[in-house]
Amino acid sequence: MGKNGLLFMIVSIATIMATMGIMAQTADHGNFRELQRSFDRPEEVTITCLGCHNLADDQIMKTSHWLWYRETDKLPGHKGEMMKVGKINIINNFCVAIRSNEPRCTSCHIGYGWKDEDFDFTDQTKIDCLVCHEQTGTYKKFPTGAGYPPDKRKFFKDGKKWFERPDYRKIAQSVGKPSRKNCGSCHFYGGGGNAVKHGALDKSLLNPEKTTDIHMGKDGGEMVCVDCHVAPKHDIKGQLYSVSVENRDRLHCTRCHTMKPHTQKLYVEEFETEQEMGYDLFKSKLHNRDNPEDTFIRRILDKHYDKISCQTCHINLYSTQYKTKTWWDWSKAGEKNEKGKPFVIKDEDGDNIYDSKKGEFKLGKNLEPEYRWFDGKVGHLLVGDKIDPDNTPIQINTIEGACGAPDSKIWPFKIMRGKQPYDPVNKTMIIPKLFGKKGSGAYWADWSWEKAADTGMKAAGLDYSGKYEWIETEMFWPLTHLIQPKENALKCDDCHSRNGRLEGLEACWIPGRDRSLLLDILGMLMLFGSIAGVIIHGFIRFSRSRKEEE
Repeated sequence: MGKNGLLFMIVSIATIMATMGIMAQTADHGNFRELQRSFDRPEEVTITCLGCHNLADDQIMKTSHWLWYRETDKLPGHKGEMMKVGKINIINNFCVAIRSNEPRCTSCHIGYGWKDEDFDFTDQTKIDCLVCHEQTGTYKKFPTGAGYPPDKRKFFKDGKKWFERPDYRKIAQSVGKPSRKNCGSCHFYGGGGNAVKHGALDKSLLNPEKTTDIHMGKDGGEMVCVDCHVAPKHDIKGQLYSVSVENRDRLHCTRCHTMKPHTQKLYVEEFETEQEMGYDLFKSKLHNRDNPEDTFIRRILDKHYDKISCQTCHINLYSTQYKTKTWWDWSKAGEKNEKGKPFVIKDEDGDNIYDSKKGEFKLGKNLEPEYRWFDGKVGHLLVGDKIDPDNTPIQINTIEGACGAPDSKIWPFKIMRGKQPYDPVNKTMIIPKLFGKKGSGAYWADWSWEKAADTGMKAAGLDYSGKYEWIETEMFWPLTHLIQPKENALKCDDCHSRNGRLEGLEACWIPGRDRSLLLDILGMLMLFGSIAGVIIHGFIRFSRSRKEEE
């Protein structure tokens, strides 16, 4: 083979490897000449990245991580109508909605500069490659910077923390496969702080023991987020139930485990391609395990999979290391101290339970999940949707499913509860402007709910009557992380008992929990009848033996 032929073969193999994602995991970007220079702006780094990764921009700009919505015609109440549904237009009972609050909310967007409704989603230079790929641990977006890191050393007053200007040259040279820290920089801190929102996603997953999470534990599977949340063409798999609608593109335990995990080999034998196996440990440490022992009890456990999600038994508790918010009452916000200044009250552990800017909180740790029937389909309260104030608490999102319904299983949930403003005349939830400068109408600056409601509703393009009241709300957050090893999974009597975890669940019939007076009476009659029969039979045998002896 000539030199030209050999060179062509090497280039071809390298191209294939890059396409498969192998080269991206092994290339040392510190050796790339394009990155051996200073960068004044983060956009310059993006342009340099796209010089080689010339398909990435088109891929990323089609994803929900970029758009903050997915299109669907399956939204309950709007079925058949193609709609955009996502963070851009969903109500929540934390900071309510992003409209008019973009610079604060979009600090976790994978882009730069989304400060209002005029953000250009087609501008490829606004893609933030570093937030997902940098490995120095020094790259930080400023909490109120609309996705930008600080352009100079800057103090964040609310967090009482300094943020440094990034060394873009050093950071760009460090890029690699996304780590837990990359994903967690946003997903662990949703809602304003560590563990606030999800209840099962927090910084305890950065380096956990297997008793915290069997998959990510350093003495367990040692997995990282992207081992499950694979990202072909930058489209990260695994839709979040709290913001998506359809039961599609989900991640399920059966991607790796069989549907009979207690009696069959714990991990499936084959994938369509080598890449689908996910991570090296799968092939070596986990994939080659022996079949588990086949016993009657294990078969019973396998049968549970028909009606019970894996998470239900294997998430014993949530928020096991850090407290999560379970209640947020905005109606209590606005109180001032004797000096007329806003204040914060902390509990014995130093966690905020009152903040003049945000109201009153309830926090919890080592919490038992609440359980519901769930088939994977979710409805959402969108900005501008009408509500029924007489039917409280208002369901911020609704989960579909029922006992006996197709695809329905018992799932564990964190249910976030709170109190937030609504318009009693128009019967819509109010979108308050919370973040902004003094005089902008922002509640955190002007301390007026009237101004905050008026400004926020105008920004959202909604009518506002000029009146506001407070209403209780609920939001469902399915739990799917913090998976416990089998030793810590739920035991039979946790559910199969009168006062067990499933006490309040609407179910067809749960042995040990449910009862029927008629069946109880018949059962007792059968029991006592059997005992009486044994006694009578024994007495007859004894009498006959005595007669035979005589």
